[in-house]
Amino acid sequence: MALSSVASNPHMRLLSSKFLSRSSHLLSIHLQRQHSTPILTRKISMDARSVASQLNSSGLLRTQGLIGGKWSDAYDGKTIKVYNPATGESIADVAYMGARETNDAIASAYDAFKSWSKITAAERSKYLRKWCDLLMANKEEIAQLMTLEQGKPLKESLGEVSYGAGFIEFAAEEAKRIYGDIIPSPLSDRRLFVLKQPIGVVGAITPWNFPLAMITRKVGPALACGCTVVIKPSELTPLTALAAAELSIQAGIPAGVVNVVMGNAPEIGDALVESPQVRKITFTGSTAVGKKLMAGSAKTVKKVSLELGGNAPCIVFDDADLDVAVKGTIAAKFRNSGQTCVCANRILVQEGIYDKFAEALVDAVQKMKVGNGFGEGVVQGPLINDAAVEKVENLLNDATSKGAKIILGGKRHSLGLTFYEPTVVSDVSNEMGIAREEVFGPIAPLLRFKSEEDAINIANDTNAGLGSYVFTNSIQRSWRVVEALEYGLVGVNEGVISTEVAPFGGFKQSGLGREGSKYGMDDYLEIKYVCMGNINKL
Repeated sequence: MALSSVASNPHMRLLSSKFLSRSSHLLSIHLQRQHSTPILTRKISMDARSVASQLNSSGLLRTQGLIGGKWSDAYDGKTIKVYNPATGESIADVAYMGARETNDAIASAYDAFKSWSKITAAERSKYLRKWCDLLMANKEEIAQLMTLEQGKPLKESLGEVSYGAGFIEFAAEEAKRIYGDIIPSPLSDRRLFVLKQPIGVVGAITPWNFPLAMITRKVGPALACGCTVVIKPSELTPLTALAAAELSIQAGIPAGVVNVVMGNAPEIGDALVESPQVRKITFTGSTAVGKKLMAGSAKTVKKVSLELGGNAPCIVFDDADLDVAVKGTIAAKFRNSGQTCVCANRILVQEGIYDKFAEALVDAVQKMKVGNGFGEGVVQGPLINDAAVEKVENLLNDATSKGAKIILGGKRHSLGLTFYEPTVVSDVSNEMGIAREEVFGPIAPLLRFKSEEDAINIANDTNAGLGSYVFTNSIQRSWRVVEALEYGLVGVNEGVISTEVAPFGGFKQSGLGREGSKYGMDDYLEIKYVCMGNINKL
């Protein structure tokens, strides 16, 4: 999630609009269309238009921001286009908001906090439960919208809706379990206890790669604790966020509790960071932007939660079950076309199994179907935009110039646009850029290692510490490696490990705080200590 990978990396959510040139985007689309199949493109385009039309009639295709319970255009009337990455065509024009709209959204959230924080946990739980039910009742429509604007296969989008709704459901349940403490006093005439209270208005800045789940993972616990929120979704994928916000209204969540602004990312981000009424910033994005938010929040001493960049190692030992390792590696690497912060960025394979694993991985990867996310059997969609493809190409060119070998794929897909072939690269070293930077694309770099100690040293040789994966049949080795890895998440013999019931977050420069699970609730709470004295006095 490097700052330099602005548009190709969802973790450049805060500043990406500065770097997206509409004219160059359209030019690249025009050039790529010359190499794509016209009949296929027309078919995909018609399918997309049909989906958009159905969503519009359902009331879930919103294009305005949400401020104080009212849908609002940008005050100056400006809009920004949202594109379908599978076709390069415009889906909708959404409000292009800035500082003024954000400040009004903050004021609305601040006013709503006074009442929302006072209602009982049981009441907040009922609102969240209703919201979850509505998300699941509209699962197919939201998934279609997600595939339309983000490009991931429809099956993955359907999975994300369930995953995202799970955070709301879990928060609804956990709202009733925010307990305080009674502390034994060292003095007989005093009673000591601890209260947990909502922190206040929360600014939530979210990415394009998981346009629903990254919102619900933040907003669910925030609302459950009694906080109110101002959401800033990525300008690349705002439609899913707006649909979720519409359903929050239908769930009866009071006006001002949930607000959504999108458009001028730097202006919106600055307004959230600088406002003294915003007491917490929660951000999923690049380490570079996270540092800027952290520095900006220092001016008003805000609480900050950061889920930042990753450089996940996937370690395959000689004693691993080959089928399990290949299946798990593909899941960890190629989900969402490699565009997740916990994707296997470096695949470390022990020398005794290296050749067999590489052969089996290539055999499995070459069977993956690439195409429009609405297509039957498609498992890999397009990258988010042309800059994403350029980053993948640059990293691959750098690696091959330094001795790496492409053993599968390695070029743009014949479908054109931002489709890229699933790629496997061998003879990669940990010093190459492809092993140092977050790739955010469908490239699987294979690194060879000798010993367990060697694997741990290579895996930990990075400033990142988010996701990691280990494949071995040795229980003893599993314990040793899990404890030695400097990562917030470790999957053992499994490539998909995220769940709403477990804490998600990183070590080192991969972030601060945790999301999901009971631990994720604490980031939205203040702890108040109360001392009651002279209780023995009649």
